[in-house]
Amino acid sequence: MPNFAGTWKMKTSENFDELLKALGVNAMLRAVAVAAASKPHVEIKQNGEHFYIKTSTTVRTTEINFLIGEEFNEETVDGRKCKSLAIWETENKMYCKQTLLSGKGPKTFWSRELRGDELILTFGADDVVCTRIYVRA
Repeated sequence: MPNFAGTWKMKTSENFDELLKALGVNAMLRAVAVAAASKPHVEIKQNGEHFYIKTSTTVRTTEINFLIGEEFNEETVDGRKCKSLAIWETENKMYCKQTLLSGKGPKTFWSRELRGDELILTFGADDVVCTRIYVRA
């Protein structure tokens, strides 16, 4: 089983602003979000298939606690409440589908994959995908 546990710092980020546009976030909020999320701090605790992931930026801290294969409550990148379900897509990659609890919006998801010494986070809305690469802090 892959070991995601540790503290991670972002090395690169692609398409974050485009993702926020696809989610309907206005230009002023996008500018704040892009600046705040430029150096997120990620802490992952793992016990088998149970995960705790805390992502901290200067503006917002999010925490999720889940077990692979069991639905859990979460918020999308733009703050909408959803039910999420994470599954193993490959031996080193988990994929999580998010389903909005109310209202309409694009289909959102995220995945986390260990590739060598890097953690690859992808999250998206419909066909727009943001990719972030993290290294251990």
